[in-house]
Amino acid sequence: MKTLSNNQLAYIIKPAVFILCLLPFGFLVQGAISDELGTNPVETLTHETGLWALRFLLITLCVTPARRLLKWHRLIKLRRMLGLFAFFYAVMHFTTYIWLDQFFDWQEILIDIPRRPFITIGFIAFVLLLPLAITSTSAIQRCLKKKWLTLHKLVYIIPVLVIVHFIWSLKADYSEPLLYAAVFSLIMLPRFYYSYGIKKPRLKQPGLHS
Repeated sequence: MKTLSNNQLAYIIKPAVFILCLLPFGFLVQGAISDELGTNPVETLTHETGLWALRFLLITLCVTPARRLLKWHRLIKLRRMLGLFAFFYAVMHFTTYIWLDQFFDWQEILIDIPRRPFITIGFIAFVLLLPLAITSTSAIQRCLKKKWLTLHKLVYIIPVLVIVHFIWSLKADYSEPLLYAAVFSLIMLPRFYYSYGIKKPRLKQPGLHS
């Protein structure tokens, strides 16, 4: 039986991951069309798109530790796509708020953002995510060089802001955002180890860095 080369596997895995990343959006669209989003569909859409933005941020941060653990350096090829899906769901989250919740009432939105702290911090997280998405292309990375690496350290700050946004948006039962906070802490532990530990691994695979 003929085995697939690494390049052939990459051609199969990347489209498969792309489709998997789109599935949550597809389910939300299907739910909206078939009126299966509960008694408050706008709230459901807002909550779910925000959750998936956070999940993809955390999944993106998992790539480097998983790459080191599994010794499969081609995982790096998925990181940009996963990060852009985090941005995609963040855009859907923000769009749901300004369109379906506020009906593009910009005056009310400008009043609402500073009035409610959880919206303020969520808006800050979204604004910080914008330059990461804009500078995700290889051409821009080459132009920015080391400045790009410095800019992309924002990816460690944004999940913290998003989790705080999540906690502040709730009136009770903080178990879900605290679970994501715990996951984020676990993801960051290997980074602290490699940054401040005895030996820092050398990854020779070219591509995006974290």
